Amino acid sequence: MREYLLTLCVTAAVTYLLTGPVRKFAIVAGAMPEIRARDVHREPTPRLGGIAMFFGLCAGLLVADHLTNLSEVFEKSNEPRALLSGAALIWLIGVLDDKFEIDALIKLGGQMIAAGVMVVQGLTILWIPVPGVGNVALTQWQGTLLTVALVVITINAVNFVDGLDGLAAGTVCIAAAAFFMYAYRIWYSYGIEAAAPASLFAAILMGMCLGFLPHNMHPARIFMGDSGSMLIGLVLAAGAISVTGQVDPDAMRLFSGSERNTVHQMVPVYIPLLMPLTIIAIPAADLVLAIVRRTWRGQSPFAADRGHLHHRLLEIGHSHSRAVLIMYFFSALIAFGALAFSVNAASMWIVLGVVFLSAVGLVLLLLPRFRPRAPRWAERFVPPRYRRRRAAAANAAAEGVAESADVTAESDDRVPVAVGVSGVNGATAIGPRSRTR
Repeated sequence: MREYLLTLCVTAAVTYLLTGPVRKFAIVAGAMPEIRARDVHREPTPRLGGIAMFFGLCAGLLVADHLTNLSEVFEKSNEPRALLSGAALIWLIGVLDDKFEIDALIKLGGQMIAAGVMVVQGLTILWIPVPGVGNVALTQWQGTLLTVALVVITINAVNFVDGLDGLAAGTVCIAAAAFFMYAYRIWYSYGIEAAAPASLFAAILMGMCLGFLPHNMHPARIFMGDSGSMLIGLVLAAGAISVTGQVDPDAMRLFSGSERNTVHQMVPVYIPLLMPLTIIAIPAADLVLAIVRRTWRGQSPFAADRGHLHHRLLEIGHSHSRAVLIMYFFSALIAFGALAFSVNAASMWIVLGVVFLSAVGLVLLLLPRFRPRAPRWAERFVPPRYRRRRAAAANAAAEGVAESADVTAESDDRVPVAVGVSGVNGATAIGPRSRTR
């Protein structure tokens, strides 16, 4: 566990430290597209954050290769090299898209090629555990098609959800945390070495997201762009593919006791079928709804609009940060609920807990105007908008500005400008910020 933690910290540190220089490079390179109709931010913001995330991935793999226990993953499996090859290709396509806005079909072809590169190097699904049937071996073509489909769906699901500051990175980080706990349990508790690469991929993915999040939280100073969203989507899919079809029920020695106990004990075997779906449940639901919505209107499935889940949360009155936190909540509920069920499928408390937390989430959705305040002891760890003292001072300052504006309006015919009214992405009503902020 200490080596996984070290790999995570190194990946996060490299990503965090490189994001600032990458932001300056993106501004110089002109990777700051104009505001589109579907965008939420109010001013051009540099992209290419995926460059820092990719080098964080490389640093994490390099460090893991030199650690005592994790180096065995590179010796016994070719999956880390397959991941790096596919990640380099999809990252290059994303960088070109962030700068030149390449066609959607070209990106789709690039995603399929990146998945094919990983398949050629051994990162593929070999068999599927089916409840009541057992392991169903797949032919080479069946495994390849299923692997490519899972990679493409995951990449586009993450890309679709990347619409608010910090949303994609935080959601994927939560999913990676749940997936790491599942894969590490399979590797450590059951002694199955095939789950070790998936644990490594999940730890590196968490580091990539945690290192980028401080720069990407609202108001974001840089976006990850397609170079980042497609990259983390591919890493997430690679982890799911690595453990799916690699867990052998015979090696886990679960067939013992009564039939009912065997059914409950076999849940960890069937979870590889569900975990890749649960960790991207929110992005996948958004993807399906977007395709149905656009085709119903006679549009292309790749046509952009403002009908995503995060756009709906903003429309009903939630703030930017609150909408992101709600998406975090439901992502964690689904991912960790599936994880808890895999640990103890016979416990009714897990189902009751998920139901209760779902009800809490629905209540939060019905209170769009409520702004939570952190306790005093935790104020230094949260953004200023959630601090009681700062909030009171801000309210007092806003009232003073409003009073001065009223006095000016009475003595002058000029239209007063409300100073300090922040835009969605940090712009003010005075005027746009400098492009080199």
